[in-house]
Amino acid sequence: MTITDTHTHLYSEQFDEDRDEMMQRAIDAGVKRFFIPAIDSSYMNSMLDLEKSFPSNIFLMMGLHPTHVKENVEEELAFVKKWLDKREFYALGEIGIDLYWDKTFLKEQQTAFKTQIAWAKEKNLPIIIHCRDAFDEIFEVLEEVNDDKLFGIFHCFSGNLEQAKKAISYNMKLGIGGVVTFKNGKIDKFLNEIPLENIVLETDAPYLAPTPYRGKRNESSYYKSIG
Repeated sequence: MTITDTHTHLYSEQFDEDRDEMMQRAIDAGVKRFFIPAIDSSYMNSMLDLEKSFPSNIFLMMGLHPTHVKENVEEELAFVKKWLDKREFYALGEIGIDLYWDKTFLKEQQTAFKTQIAWAKEKNLPIIIHCRDAFDEIFEVLEEVNDDKLFGIFHCFSGNLEQAKKAISYNMKLGIGGVVTFKNGKIDKFLNEIPLENIVLETDAPYLAPTPYRGKRNESSYYKSIG
């Protein structure tokens, strides 16, 4: 059986010292497919290098992460569009709205989110949604753009049952990772009410390591602690 990590930042600087060994641990654990989300233009070369090193295992996404939506948003979006038109990617992600760290660029985040959703529809690609302290704002956008071309994954889903059902109603699957093992995560209380076909597993490595690795660097090989 081939295991897929649907969301993992394997190009992160945190893996620079032992990336090959970390990848081998994951492959030995049965994880053979790794879907790699984008952040901004500064990580592009690292993503391409990762793909070159593991061409049969790595599946790249393209997009502008909401926490990296700043004054240069137009420049960054132009970079995303250039690459989308240049080669194949497997999703638009991760994209969305994040109001946890900074609300300064909410308007720009909303615009960038809508713009990238439109590009995903043009390319018939799924979207990978980053949502933090922004369920209402995300759902407002999804309601506006909802149609039969909209589909994707709610990355690192951390909402309640009502929000889970609403996300699924927009043709989204729930990305479930290490948070499900946290005592205060709460999503484990209702996941049994969600049909399995609406759930995908992810690690979000090197972030959000599951128990018993919490507080340490996460790896794709730790997926067994999630499932």
